[in-house]
Amino acid sequence: MTWYLGIDGGGTGCRAALTNTAGRVLGRAEGGPANIASDPEGALANLLAVAGAATRGIAPLSQIVAGLGLAGANAAGAAGRLAAALPFARARIVTDAITAPRGALGPRDGIVAAMGTGSVYGIQRGGRLRQIGGRGLAVGDEASGAWLGRNAMARALRAADGMEPPTPFLSALIARHGGDEAATGWTVTARPVDFARLAPEIAASDDPAARALIAEAVAQIDAAIAVLQEGVDLPVVTIGGLAQVYAPFLSRRWRIAPAAGSPLDGALALARGEIAESGA
Repeated sequence: MTWYLGIDGGGTGCRAALTNTAGRVLGRAEGGPANIASDPEGALANLLAVAGAATRGIAPLSQIVAGLGLAGANAAGAAGRLAAALPFARARIVTDAITAPRGALGPRDGIVAAMGTGSVYGIQRGGRLRQIGGRGLAVGDEASGAWLGRNAMARALRAADGMEPPTPFLSALIARHGGDEAATGWTVTARPVDFARLAPEIAASDDPAARALIAEAVAQIDAAIAVLQEGVDLPVVTIGGLAQVYAPFLSRRWRIAPAAGSPLDGALALARGEIAESGA
């Protein structure tokens, strides 16, 4: 008997599903964040926890074939270090920008914009997958929840210094954190997930500063999709917690399509050996 375990892991949480060779789901579990570049130890603990929960009473981890689509797996060495610590009979680890498009598109050609705590883009063409973006908040993750929150706080602090016009939203953001000095202190230890918690109120606000941030985010997504399109009119699927925020704006230029499945479906396809990657 062969069991396939798929794990989808991002900056907010991870999800696992166990199937048999017929594709029947035998177990599911959810757990904490699993970015293997920014928090490798925490990610490993959360991955082992969801793997154990999804397979409990069915099969030992040493007899399971696993596919893991994880945030941070595109950072040099991160996947190799994780693989050495995993107990599976066989494991394949790739960035979630590979498994997310496969899950969202199934076998068809298209582009996926994944916008959650972080952001990443993937394209599937002729059965091969590749990604752009997904570099992390320090140097990228444009239009992600963390990017929105960080940039909102940066603008709020600039407004507090008189370097740009204050708005009710920016002023309230500073006040809620106890003033500009306290807000500055908060940013020193804030994690991407902490910044991302500001994203829902940014997306829901009619404040001009919040609208400007959303417009800038849409421009960033639009530019990334244009790079992947290469002049071809491929359908675009938006996934992640901010998908419904951006889709109406992106539909003005691109063909927006519904997702065929989930990133977890893509991770299971990885476990079954159905995904081929391309660096080109």
